[in-house]
Amino acid sequence: MSQARILVVDDHPLFLDGVKAALTGAADLVVVGEAHDAADAVVQAGELAPDVVLMDLNLPDASGVEATARIVAAAPSTRVLMMTMSTDDDAVVAAMRAGARGYVVKGAGRDDLLHAIRTVAAGGAVFSPAVADRLGRFFTGMAAGAGREAFPQLTEREREVLDLMARGLENRLIARELFLSDKTVRNHVSNVLGKLGVESRSEAIARARAAGLGDAPSTV
Repeated sequence: MSQARILVVDDHPLFLDGVKAALTGAADLVVVGEAHDAADAVVQAGELAPDVVLMDLNLPDASGVEATARIVAAAPSTRVLMMTMSTDDDAVVAAMRAGARGYVVKGAGRDDLLHAIRTVAAGGAVFSPAVADRLGRFFTGMAAGAGREAFPQLTEREREVLDLMARGLENRLIARELFLSDKTVRNHVSNVLGKLGVESRSEAIARARAAGLGDAPSTV
């Protein structure tokens, strides 16, 4: 029997242990690695070539959405299943835009988790009922507001920076892409967060992807 190779990404040791325990009795699934932050997840995904990455949305160094975008851009055949306590509209859509193939809440039971992993490993997509409902309402709202320019409060340069953020680029790579200094990019990022009224980079990225930014991965 062939086994689907799983990389588990989460910064909470107890949750990691719980996931590994849940997968122990599944003969068709095997955990090949674990990562505790986004940077390590990207590195291990490249080294281990897992079939499925079980990805936490909130990681200490960056959003799981950012890590997903980088993993999928480097290895399109790797499938990402997001796990989080949140079913926020922006987070769901951002995960989809980043290339995630599924999205389940951390409170899901073992059978639901295994079903989700197997479905994604087989090439399918799976979302919890709550997430599916939010997605439907989100896209209905998007259709009603189609054609309006996103984030008119941002300058053209700030929009460029936000777009590159949404593609998963870190500040130093944004600086290289736009031929700016690292300090200038940091200032632009700070301005973007303030104008969008968000507290974190991951929130800004989620809103940007939900609005259609960050479609084309950078070649930097």
